[in-house]
Amino acid sequence: MGMLRVMSRRGDDQFPWPDLGCESDLQELKEEQRKAVKRAEEIFEEERKKSATAFLTKAGKPAQRIEEFDPFIKKDEEIIIVPRVVGG
Repeated sequence: MGMLRVMSRRGDDQFPWPDLGCESDLQELKEEQRKAVKRAEEIFEEERKKSATAFLTKAGKPAQRIEEFDPFIKKDEEIIIVPRVVGG
């Protein structure tokens, strides 16, 4: 299952979507599953427009900064969104 985690003052909000191996898998999803993928992508884009930083995490590897949403991440990966840090 793909996972988008958005960090906030409340902790983190999680937005899962079904595993996708390839583009054709996306076409075969049920409507509810397709909406979950689209919602995760929309949230990713909304947060990036607010200058949040996105990272792809893999078990046992350093986090990698990413610029685009990828619904085809593997089972041991997550996308984590960190809001822009403002000093004050």
